[in-house]
Amino acid sequence: MLALRVICWIAIQCGRPLTRLILHPISLYFLLFSPTPRRHIKRYLFRAIGPNAGWSDGYRLLHSFASTVLDRVYFLRGRLDLFDVRVEGQQAVEAETDAGRGAFMLGAHFGSFEALGACKQQSGAPADLRLAMLMYPDNARQINAMLSAVSTPEMRPHVIALGRPHSMLALRDWLDSGGLAGLLADRTLGGPEEGGAQRGGSPIEISFLGKPAAFNDGPFRLAALLRRKVFFMAGMYVGGARYDVRFEPLADFSERVSDPAERERRIRAALESYVARLEALCRAYPHNWFNFHDFWLEDPP
Repeated sequence: MLALRVICWIAIQCGRPLTRLILHPISLYFLLFSPTPRRHIKRYLFRAIGPNAGWSDGYRLLHSFASTVLDRVYFLRGRLDLFDVRVEGQQAVEAETDAGRGAFMLGAHFGSFEALGACKQQSGAPADLRLAMLMYPDNARQINAMLSAVSTPEMRPHVIALGRPHSMLALRDWLDSGGLAGLLADRTLGGPEEGGAQRGGSPIEISFLGKPAAFNDGPFRLAALLRRKVFFMAGMYVGGARYDVRFEPLADFSERVSDPAERERRIRAALESYVARLEALCRAYPHNWFNFHDFWLEDPP
């Protein structure tokens, strides 16, 4: 926490160009002295890029991660003027919010979630795109508190806490008011008692970058329960000051389905579509994958 606070202070006081120089020794340190994450990064890069992936790719991935963490400070302070953000596909999302229906936005630990806020500036109507993050704030209470401290009130992310008695009502009210609910759906949870929004979901193995990996269908079950459309979202860090933000329609659960078998088929199809989009982005932007754990469960027990 002390190191993070120091970096945030430097970022605010010294500006982005100077602070970015610090990212090189930080990235090199973790590349050299974090053997377990390095092993998992290597496995991922071999699948996303191929056998030619090397140390330079591992360093670039870590530097991209460090860059998005640093840029989070500036995004949360409303300094969008520092970046070249190119947004694609926001029209379909705006159509849902304009109609007051709300929708689910499913992303991954891939690229920058904060860069997605730049679509507000490009749409010309900041109030029309209200995005709340569904998360467990207790898991990262200190970091969330620090980021809230450096952010401006209008850029501070709205959080709907999961796993609490009022969570479902708060989420339903937010969607009914035309708000968007964002959830990172590329990690499974330990069990139904931890599930919150993913309660009732289960891990399903789907081929991802050539090897089966576990994905949870809980977010799609929640969307089906609340009868909402689902969009895929991603904010890819391209390098320098550029981010590519993308929104894509993923599934439509707005119509009631009485047949349980058909509902299960649609949920499975939506999950497979999500994994296919994530895989395509991993190949197109391989250095934006920020899951540094044993994603394919290949380590010995």
